[in-house]
Amino acid sequence: MSDLIAIVYPKEQDAEAVRARLFEMQKEYLIEIGDAVIAAKGADGHVKLNQLFSTTAVGAVSGGFWGMLIGTLFLMPFAGAAIGAATGALGGSLSDFGIDDKFMKDLAESTQPGNAVLFVLIRKMTADKVLDGIKGMGGVVLRTSFDHEKEQQLREALSQKQAAVPPQPAV
Repeated sequence: MSDLIAIVYPKEQDAEAVRARLFEMQKEYLIEIGDAVIAAKGADGHVKLNQLFSTTAVGAVSGGFWGMLIGTLFLMPFAGAAIGAATGALGGSLSDFGIDDKFMKDLAESTQPGNAVLFVLIRKMTADKVLDGIKGMGGVVLRTSFDHEKEQQLREALSQKQAAVPPQPAV
């Protein structure tokens, strides 16, 4: 079963730094992320989703390939590619996976303009090591599907100050 967390940051760059750190930890096999999206609320109140990749673009590429392949059978590869790309892009724009876009936009609407919400869908994680990895990175937990104990550990880890690393002498 997956867990969902939503953490509010004062700036989109702060949310992006945490997302990048989580992806580094994924390379170390400490966490398995199903989806990680940043919902940024602009000064005008409009919410923009910063997703990892565009389903529209993926659909267009896939549709273009299959359209060209089928078009080749009917001796019209370029027309097939164009039609395939258009239908693939339409299909990609209508598809959604991971965290529901409407849910993210609705939750981000409740934040202040300029804030960003990091949504992370976690499949598996080594909790103690992940919490140590994001310790002191700030943010306010808006919502989680964790139990009360894990949620409190997350809140404490985000609010703790990181120990200052002494400068290394030049060699």
